[in-house]
Amino acid sequence: MTQTHRTLAAVLLVVGSTAAFAAENWYPSRYGADDTLGAINNLSPAKVLQAVELVKTGKTYALGVETGPDSPAYPPRQYSMTVLQLDSGTGAPLGANQATGNDDLMLLWMGIGSQIDGLGHMGINHVYYNGNKAEDFVSVTGLTRLSTDKLPPIVTRGVLLDMAKFMGKPILAEGTAFNSAEIKAAAEAQQVSIEKGDVVLFHTGWLNIAEQDKARFMAGEPGLGVDGARYLAQLGVVAVGSDTWALEVLPSQDPTMAFPVHPELLAKNGVYILENMDTRALAADGVSEFLFVLGQPRFVGAVQAVINPVAIR
Repeated sequence: MTQTHRTLAAVLLVVGSTAAFAAENWYPSRYGADDTLGAINNLSPAKVLQAVELVKTGKTYALGVETGPDSPAYPPRQYSMTVLQLDSGTGAPLGANQATGNDDLMLLWMGIGSQIDGLGHMGINHVYYNGNKAEDFVSVTGLTRLSTDKLPPIVTRGVLLDMAKFMGKPILAEGTAFNSAEIKAAAEAQQVSIEKGDVVLFHTGWLNIAEQDKARFMAGEPGLGVDGARYLAQLGVVAVGSDTWALEVLPSQDPTMAFPVHPELLAKNGVYILENMDTRALAADGVSEFLFVLGQPRFVGAVQAVINPVAIR
């Protein structure tokens, strides 16, 4: 085979894989042709009451990481804060009581630190969850549909699968994938089930790399494969998260694909993605299930949001 033939074959493989990925009949949504919430529809008061019963010790865990100017982030995302005085700007105290104070001005990409990816974050060829076309809802001043400010609080049962422990390593290497077989085996090893309406988090140990080698942290990661994403979506989970910056395995198992797990979960199934979740304390305590609480900020039109969910056991 000549170099030209090899190049042509590679191009055809990419085109064929991309076409097959996009051609699947993935909308209208199982939740209705007009739905904008996706798998959040699987939440319910009964699910909240079930999750509350998991609280036995009252111990709480912050799942969000500290976010600042040195946080590793997908380029060109950045963080910048300016602290301003709440007085005349000259430093003069206000009133007879000489009141002084400070305020803060932030220039922030929402996709930095611990975050939730909304359903308007990633799609397939400019088509997003439930067949919403970018031209109909994406504006430079904010999304007019699928924005994170429209999400209700997510209060439900959380499940942590310790993939690092399951695979016998403190930190899984970049490129280590886990799919349906590994997820089922890890859940069985922990004697925990994954149920409709759950939030599922994975512990890989990768967050430790962010503190040691930021370049390596962002260059790849262990994570969820497409088969695993489909399996979790079929179970009806509300959100999937991990202690990694993109949730999914990188490099991808299919080298012709770019972040294939994202549109699989977000666009095709309406399942939310939680990134940079600090699962270390939960894993250290051997926690498999807990009460998950997230009241995300309600910035109008936002694609994503910086979050600090709380796990309670």
